[in-house]
Amino acid sequence: MTAVDDRPTAEIGTARRRKEDRRLVTGRTRWTDNIQLPGMLHLAMVRSPFAHATINGVDTAAAKAAPGVIAVLTGSDIADIQGVNITAWPISPDQKTPDHLPMPLERVAHAGEIVAVVAARTAAQARDAAELVDVDLEELPAVLDLKRAATDEVLAHPALETNKSAFWQLDSAAQGSGGDVDEAIATARESGIVIEREYRQQRLIPAFMEPRSTVVDPTGEQVVMWSATQVPHVLRFCIAATTGLPESKIRVIAPDVGGGFGGKLQSTPEEFVTLAVARTLGKPCKYTETRSETMVSAHHGRDQWQKLTLAAEKDGTVTALKVDLMADLGAYAAIVGGGVPVLGAWMFNSIYKFGAYQFNCTTYYTNKTWVDAYRGAGRPEATYAIERLMDELAAEVGVDPLEIREKNWIGHEEFPFTTVAGMTYDSGNYEAATARAKELFGYDELRAEQQRRRESGDPVQLGIGVSTFTEMCGLAPSRVLGSLDYGAGGWESASIRMLATGTVEVVTGASAHGQGHETAWSQIVADRLGVPFESVEVLHGDTQIAPKGMDTYGSRSLVVGGEALVRAADKVIEKARPLAAHMLEASVDDLEFTEGRFTVKGTDKGVGITDVALAAWTGHDYPEGVEPSIDADATYDPVNFSFPHGTHLCAMEVDTETGATRMRTYVCVDDIGTIINPLIVEGQVHGGLVQGIAQALWEGAEYDEQGTLVSGSFVDYTLPTSADTISFVTDHTTSPSTSNSLGTKGVGEAGTIASTPAVVNAVVDALRPMGVDDVEMPCTPERVWKAIRSGGGTQHADTTPAQQAHFDEGAPNQDPAAGTTDGVVQ
Repeated sequence: MTAVDDRPTAEIGTARRRKEDRRLVTGRTRWTDNIQLPGMLHLAMVRSPFAHATINGVDTAAAKAAPGVIAVLTGSDIADIQGVNITAWPISPDQKTPDHLPMPLERVAHAGEIVAVVAARTAAQARDAAELVDVDLEELPAVLDLKRAATDEVLAHPALETNKSAFWQLDSAAQGSGGDVDEAIATARESGIVIEREYRQQRLIPAFMEPRSTVVDPTGEQVVMWSATQVPHVLRFCIAATTGLPESKIRVIAPDVGGGFGGKLQSTPEEFVTLAVARTLGKPCKYTETRSETMVSAHHGRDQWQKLTLAAEKDGTVTALKVDLMADLGAYAAIVGGGVPVLGAWMFNSIYKFGAYQFNCTTYYTNKTWVDAYRGAGRPEATYAIERLMDELAAEVGVDPLEIREKNWIGHEEFPFTTVAGMTYDSGNYEAATARAKELFGYDELRAEQQRRRESGDPVQLGIGVSTFTEMCGLAPSRVLGSLDYGAGGWESASIRMLATGTVEVVTGASAHGQGHETAWSQIVADRLGVPFESVEVLHGDTQIAPKGMDTYGSRSLVVGGEALVRAADKVIEKARPLAAHMLEASVDDLEFTEGRFTVKGTDKGVGITDVALAAWTGHDYPEGVEPSIDADATYDPVNFSFPHGTHLCAMEVDTETGATRMRTYVCVDDIGTIINPLIVEGQVHGGLVQGIAQALWEGAEYDEQGTLVSGSFVDYTLPTSADTISFVTDHTTSPSTSNSLGTKGVGEAGTIASTPAVVNAVVDALRPMGVDDVEMPCTPERVWKAIRSGGGTQHADTTPAQQAHFDEGAPNQDPAAGTTDGVVQ
């Protein structure tokens, strides 16, 4: 637990309580759904129950006659102004991209797609009337399985004549960053080791706490949209680019936003439809979705098949890695959905020194909810695969999983290091993080206990999972993104306004939705300018107040937005310097700035920066050629990504008679560079861990054969609560980033990226003596029990006679449901 420190001291590194939390915990928030405007109408969406169907007609008569209803609109009513959901990252020049209209006119491509909208005086009236809309849908064949989609037997979009959207490849030989992967694998087949595995990344639902909500007021000089979004600036651009509204006439506000995890980085059909209805009727309109609508229509995450081939020498030294990835886009290419699996291209090689590498990614359409970024976005998928594979290599060589990693990882003395994927890691120390994690975990003691349990044939086996990971944070630089045909930049903007009364206004283009920006940004500025933490006010999330920004996703806020703040603060100091010199009757060159004061070298004569701000505001006496303001702006575009890393260790107990699992210990030691606020970091790590563990053990979006989402509520989509988890042990090592002046690396996604393979590796490690080398996620008791049953009939090299006798007696044939609840840790 991090101790809380409220002392007035150096701010960076201080565990301050979040200043934004007071209004959150006392109910003084302003969620989008709380907004009330005079004459506002409420909307309800009518959605398709079918995964694929032709729209033959929509009968709105009964709904229009319902109490309180003002209008019922279909796609044809708003066709000219509804806009389109754009794809900002086509991964290849020949990518096939179907039009994604907010409200389709002729055909729906997934269950939950909007076919009509009701506007009424109250939300209840709108929902009731929506039930009266009669939509004539002619069901079409739907493709719901990713591998079946690759055969083109059934087409998600018949006009495309294929389900394949695009193919993208990274080849180390072609780009000069490594050798020929096929040659290296062929060599290993003759004289080394080749391991081939296929892993499934199940579909997940971001399941943010606050459902999406949108309010649009079209009655003023500007159209104003309030939305529960991560990306107000991006949303504004999308509206202007596709609806015909001038960008200067659009104001987007993201008020308090209750979580996102990538799930709110879209321009959504619901936002466009709400805007179109408001413009059509000339009245303010609000739409707030139900939880079941969130599950079926907000974008999903993951959903991949990963086929990997690893080549190594006999002693376990890795030589080559080949990745063949199939990624399900769902029904449409989302704003960055096609690029999310491509992000993994630079991460499958992870921290290991492969000599040859090839990454092949093919994306496909299915008639399921569209897929886009979910916490980690491409990097959890890559980390899961390579960390599972490194465990398989360790088992093949017959050494400890940590030993095989240490043999192959980049040594701390080798940084900066250019990987086989062509990415240059600037700093890291995998040895230090691993040593600390082993110490906190009691690694050797747990291995000894594991051996005792195996020798005794204990029905509850102990597994130890390892994940040594890195990730690329801070989606940038802009030139790199441009070379990948990404539709936007990776820069971030910040402004600092020095007010006459001694307070400081910070305007940031990063848009917070739970990260603690207001606190961390205040600490950075207070430290840099030497002003009290309490005197700093952070403004964000409103395109009128913060007109420039690239918003929040991809662990970019601190490493990009924080650096923009530092540069703006440094500009403030430099703009204040000649004014301070004038006030002190000294030369600019004789001034020093420390702890918020300019002093003349060698004297105690000085003036505070807030006094300089007041003097600039009055404008009574300032030198010629100097403007009467010390406010400053900065826009920062990184020169490289940042690369946090860490070692995560997990101990799982697996009941071999029922398949039930229980987490016993979880330790993580992360290196995220300089830590601004340890309390915020601890919260980010804990939250990330739970989301990654949830993928390993509980969560999964499931469809039936008709394309209906059967895990469409929290009854069936088993989201964990605090009761399902344990207390984690967290710690940090520090190797500062060299690509930004703060030395920060990013932390928002680390726990999610590292924890999933650590947990699954632990489950598989417990069962490996029974011949089990994989359990498909989520590792529910039923799946674990079935894996034991299918793998336990053959004597494995590590199986003791006592264990084998236990399994041969028929324990795997016991009912896995007895005494367990599928999807819940027992």
